Amino acid sequence: MKNVLDIALIIVSAGLIAGVILQSKGAGLGGLTGADTGGIFTARRGIERILFWITIALAAIFFALVFAVILTR
Repeated sequence: MKNVLDIALIIVSAGLIAGVILQSKGAGLGGLTGADTGGIFTARRGIERILFWITIALAAIFFALVFAVILTR
């Protein structure tokens, strides 16, 4: 059980890191391709909204796994 939790924690943490990196601060996903955003804050739409909620879910799963790992040791 301990090994499964450790592997799950590694996978979730890698996904969480990737999700945060993809959310360039204020640039949106267009910032990855070099598109100019004009510096205006816009609402999250489409893939940005999905990525935002996936990141939140991964963070919640990460903390749950950390507590599970702590309790199993």
